[in-house]
Amino acid sequence: MTVPSTDGTHGTAGPPLPPPGADLHLPAPRSPGGPRLVGAALVMLSLIPALGCYLVFTAWLPSETKRYQDYAAAEPCPDRASAEAWEDCLRTVSFTVGSTKIERGRSGGYQAALSGTPFWNGTVAFGDQGPLLERLRPADRVTATVWRGQVMTVSKGDVRQSTSEEPRNEPQMAVAVGTFLGLLAVMGLWFGGVRMARPIGHEPFTWRPYGKPLLITMVVTCAAVGLPAVWLGVPSWIVPTIAVPVVACTARLLHRHRRASTARGA
Repeated sequence: MTVPSTDGTHGTAGPPLPPPGADLHLPAPRSPGGPRLVGAALVMLSLIPALGCYLVFTAWLPSETKRYQDYAAAEPCPDRASAEAWEDCLRTVSFTVGSTKIERGRSGGYQAALSGTPFWNGTVAFGDQGPLLERLRPADRVTATVWRGQVMTVSKGDVRQSTSEEPRNEPQMAVAVGTFLGLLAVMGLWFGGVRMARPIGHEPFTWRPYGKPLLITMVVTCAAVGLPAVWLGVPSWIVPTIAVPVVACTARLLHRHRRASTARGA
């Protein structure tokens, strides 16, 4: 029989014993395959908001701008011209109010059912209840402006209200949406690229300590800049000019805070 030595090891015939105080439950080394797979998925998913950002700035925003310009340049239709379902000119039409709907909340809306012409009968939507919609009653006669087959404004007497279909020169919110989608795509590419390049040491670029507060910052910043830009009528380029640096500074501060916390805990 081999007798253990006093230093805690076997003789030459037995297996070595761990030194005194050694941790017998060492964690198994992590495989880089899982983080790399997650990183690749993040990179692929980031292409979705990147495509959305591209479409906002190349399709949606130019289309809305062109529509507003066409509406602003439209002339009244000739008096003797026959009415058609789709016209580039502005036609004044009389309607009879069938019913109105004023309901606040997500499932509600502001609408009026109009009838009395062969081409433009139907329901029109408004952004709010005033100043005209709240005054309308069934069987009221109203005058509407129709352009390209849609009701742009409704008036009764001296009170006039624009419908939701009337083009507006408000590109700021479209730019805010595009800016948010672009920032979201950059964050996905960033987090995914770090996981693929450093599958074992990709912290702190994870969801809870870094990604979640950064995403909240992007949503709040783009909304907080876009909405006042619409209300104040400032140029749309103000939105990314403010939002991008704010998000970048927040990302840097979060990273520095995380590194400082890690250093204190070390």
